[in-house]
Amino acid sequence: MTAVSLELLPRSTVLTPGPGRKRTTAELKAIAEEAGRRFDDRGLYGNHSEIDPAEVLAWAGETFGDALAVACSMANTVVPEMTAQHAPGVDVLFLDTGYHFSETVGVRDALAATPGLNVVDVRSPATREEHEAALGPRPYETDPEMCCRLRKVEPLDAALSGYEAWITGLRRVDTDHRAGAAMVEWDEKHSMVKINPLVAWTMERVHDYAAEHGCLLNPLLDDGYPSIGCEPCTRRVEAGADPRSGRWAGSSKTECGIHL
Repeated sequence: MTAVSLELLPRSTVLTPGPGRKRTTAELKAIAEEAGRRFDDRGLYGNHSEIDPAEVLAWAGETFGDALAVACSMANTVVPEMTAQHAPGVDVLFLDTGYHFSETVGVRDALAATPGLNVVDVRSPATREEHEAALGPRPYETDPEMCCRLRKVEPLDAALSGYEAWITGLRRVDTDHRAGAAMVEWDEKHSMVKINPLVAWTMERVHDYAAEHGCLLNPLLDDGYPSIGCEPCTRRVEAGADPRSGRWAGSSKTECGIHL
């Protein structure tokens, strides 16, 4: 394969979904700050009680309408299915990196067939082959930071520019970096509102909810993969080990960059 310069790769997404932003950055930031106080479950503003994710999602649907998107890795479908109850037709952004497990793609396909949801595949404008030509074979091993940046971070950055708020499945117990996350917060990187309805939940609680409400779970979760990323970068985890220790195994990397 002939090497090409990285600078020659297309770097902006061909498609930017979403209706675009009607509110200014200042207006969105004010909404995030007010909601951060309203939906504070950490006692920062005097409230120490647990907050029902449904309450937050109902507010999000009413406040943002079609300018709201859900990001979903397809480890489970709890967040998009919860959201659809309050924002029917919501866009669900799936980062199609070209390196996913077939099981992950299967969950994506099943979710796409669910009424009330609109799955949007977010891809890099450069193909997997073009990236490997530029970065060399197995870029996920030789330069995982650049690989994640090109296949995940930049495409999602561009896609989110068409929305005013996004919903994630981020949880405080995932990593040290996420331990301080709020249920609703200002996303400085994307200049938009970020909503984390399950931020206080454990993985066990997520799975219990999925079982009770018939949400999809990625089959890999029962096959030793408690945290699922791209296939080349994800390993099985020994019982009792950090659930995310199978991600980028053998390196100090713990985040793809989406939430940094």
